[in-house]
Amino acid sequence: MSYETIGQTIDARGIACVTLRRPDKHNAMNAQMIGELSNAARELSGDDAVRAVVLAGEGRSFCAGGDLGWMRDQAEKDRAGKMQEAGALAKMLGLWNTLPKPLIGQVHGAAYGGGIGLIAVCDVVIAEENTRFALTETRLGLIPATIGPFVVRRMGEAFARQVFFTAKPFDAAFLMRAGLVARSCAAVDLDGAVEEEIKAILACAPGAVAAAKTLCRELAGTDPADAADYSANALADCWETDETQEGIAAFFAKETPPWRQSSQG
Repeated sequence: MSYETIGQTIDARGIACVTLRRPDKHNAMNAQMIGELSNAARELSGDDAVRAVVLAGEGRSFCAGGDLGWMRDQAEKDRAGKMQEAGALAKMLGLWNTLPKPLIGQVHGAAYGGGIGLIAVCDVVIAEENTRFALTETRLGLIPATIGPFVVRRMGEAFARQVFFTAKPFDAAFLMRAGLVARSCAAVDLDGAVEEEIKAILACAPGAVAAAKTLCRELAGTDPADAADYSANALADCWETDETQEGIAAFFAKETPPWRQSSQG
């Protein structure tokens, strides 16, 4: 299958590499990328020759979250349209979360918003030690609703409360403590660290690996995909508030939103 916003290769060992390819936009996700990521997950899930998948980003960043144009389009949609867009993102994350192959995240540069959602559906994440992370939705009057079920399930409520509503940046060391990042290393060591994980996977029986991954999800309880309707409604509620309208308008106008003015006064 041919893609425009992502790249996909499979080597002789059966290791697939899916690369986010909107480097000029810091690999921010738009509707096309979300659709292509969904199709890639379906394709790789059904390919028996694939033993594991590496998810990476081209250019200076792993993923800067949601594309500004995509966000602007959402702002102009009615409630049903907003929920449909949120549902497409949740469905994509759900497909990658249930991928019957190990998914290794190779993270560098920056990962914001939806980029952290992608990290949360990876089984093992190797991050460059200087990578910058943030959930900045509340600066716009929004909430990290669609990615929330996946992220909270992986990092837990205690860690989520530290970053979900302050919009403060955090680092790979924090995500290691939270369990979202397995290992951080210098940029020059990133490829080697990912290769170590690949070699460990290749030493194991493919069927057992897939069954063990399913076991992990089953033992952990409710699948995040089951919370998609709740999170989509929560986000739609947020979009409809005056506060969010003011925040989004200020963002695109490059102005200071009212609440930040009052807090600095």
